[in-house]
Amino acid sequence: MSHAPLLEVRNLSVQFATEEGTVEAVKDVSFSIDAGETLAVVGESGSGKSVTALSLTRLLPEPPARYTGGEILLNGFNVLAMRPSELRGVRGKRIAYIFQEPSTSLNPVFTIHFQIAEALKLHRPDVTDYDAEVAKWLGLVGIVKPEQRMWDYPHQLSGGMQQRAMIAMALSCQPDLLVADEPTTALDVTIQAQIIELLRDIKRQLGMSILLITHNFGIIGGLADRVAVMFRGKIVEYGKTEDVLRHPQHPYTRALIDCIPKLGSRARRLTTIDHEKLA
Repeated sequence: MSHAPLLEVRNLSVQFATEEGTVEAVKDVSFSIDAGETLAVVGESGSGKSVTALSLTRLLPEPPARYTGGEILLNGFNVLAMRPSELRGVRGKRIAYIFQEPSTSLNPVFTIHFQIAEALKLHRPDVTDYDAEVAKWLGLVGIVKPEQRMWDYPHQLSGGMQQRAMIAMALSCQPDLLVADEPTTALDVTIQAQIIELLRDIKRQLGMSILLITHNFGIIGGLADRVAVMFRGKIVEYGKTEDVLRHPQHPYTRALIDCIPKLGSRARRLTTIDHEKLA
């Protein structure tokens, strides 16, 4: 007997009204995520990845954005048909986000404790001891001495620690789906590896579904179960991660995989991606 996916996006299309005219940012996109599964959406900047991710909880300002077609089904309920009060119950509680720039996502005038406790008050009425709960989640994401560090302000934490605090805030509301939108881009390479390893641990420990948005095929191995490759607002390839990495079918996918640095290979110029030929 087949089971319904946690999230199913069917034929989603999103347009933006601009001074130059209408821009179709996402065109007829479909994918699904099962409970406990990680899906990576891979593509260059401007391919429609983040617009797709923000559409899941209707975070795009309307206007200029307009949803022109499709459905976003969360446990069978269409997010695009929800009232504002229903959406508030989805954002943070059912679907939580971490973004690429933790320093702009955290409020500089409040402590880490205040910001995580605020999210708990909104979405977790079962919590009574906020100090213990905040420390628990900070400890889970690898922050040493969380009972002390939770009273720090964001500027007192390094970039990697800020991103861990953001992940703790997202996880503390126990969402069904964690959307990680380029979570390592603003961090140096060593810290990037630590954050990816942290996401692997979260998946293992909590069994949470993850949607990973990235331009980098090099970070998805061992983390994503399936991958969707986006190009100019469309999904051009979709399948199991190992199948796509080993046997990419679309020339755009092959070009992105060629960008992954390989240990021991001789340095050479990367092949330029000819977007016009691929269109």
